[in-house]
Amino acid sequence: MQVLTSFDKNTFSKSTGVGLGNFDGLHIGHMALINTLINECKLNGLQSVVYTFNKHPETMLRKKLVTPLITTNEMKARLLSSTDLDILCYQDFDENFSRLSPEDFIRNILVDTLRIRLAVVGFNYRFGYMGRGDTEFLKKSGEKYGFKVIVIPPVKVNSEIVSSTLIREYIKKGRIERVFQLLGRHFSLYGTVIDGKRIGRTLGFPTANIIAHPDMAVPANGVYITKTKYDDKWVNSITNVGTAPTLRNEKVFSIETHLLDVSEDIYGKDIEVCFIHRLRGEKKFESVDALKKQVENDIKKARAYWEVMK
Repeated sequence: MQVLTSFDKNTFSKSTGVGLGNFDGLHIGHMALINTLINECKLNGLQSVVYTFNKHPETMLRKKLVTPLITTNEMKARLLSSTDLDILCYQDFDENFSRLSPEDFIRNILVDTLRIRLAVVGFNYRFGYMGRGDTEFLKKSGEKYGFKVIVIPPVKVNSEIVSSTLIREYIKKGRIERVFQLLGRHFSLYGTVIDGKRIGRTLGFPTANIIAHPDMAVPANGVYITKTKYDDKWVNSITNVGTAPTLRNEKVFSIETHLLDVSEDIYGKDIEVCFIHRLRGEKKFESVDALKKQVENDIKKARAYWEVMK
């Protein structure tokens, strides 16, 4: 799969089928769209292209209000590379682009640049200045310029329509198992292990601390059963998200993961923390000993959880 961050009218030598959208999270609705795109392109000899933005449009348009991401661009590319998609295009979204009319977007981008012959979009897809373009306008334009349009209907799980907005809300609430149902995979955070105060080590529970990407959504404060990947291997773990109020007076947010049955030092290594189940909320204990007993109990529960998977 090629990843393009710049392209023009000379980039594409073949006609294309294009999946259009933000695709934040690459949830099961997005993947239904992308799989349809790939299959239709194979059937008709087209290059399959996902066309999306390098920054979430809402973040650019609303300025101070940042829309938390479910997947970074790097994560998105990593996930899509496991499919048969041919090309992933990241379009710069700025003030000038936001003022592009629906007609100009179709003519200048889809037809003249991407050489589109097939468009695959979600049921609520909107585009162009102020989101004035919709699926009906896209279909009429397809008739005018000679490309087919496939609109993917909403995907529902337990009567809820799957959307990135809904998933962000569930992440914020710490409802990780519901996030899994909607994403089709576990929610993950990536980061490099930093050298912290090593307080956990003095308690007998050394932790790998990461700083997540500043634009990423983060689960609600609490303790989670997790899986952690480093050096291409997965290990069982538990993760505390929050301020560790029993150990710190200052409210410094942290993501701290204790790797079960791992003794090696992984400071400076890149890790992926995969959130599986929320054990409890974060709380301030009366003493360090009380905290230590609770952590021991958390680990016991995590071991029991993983025992089922053996």
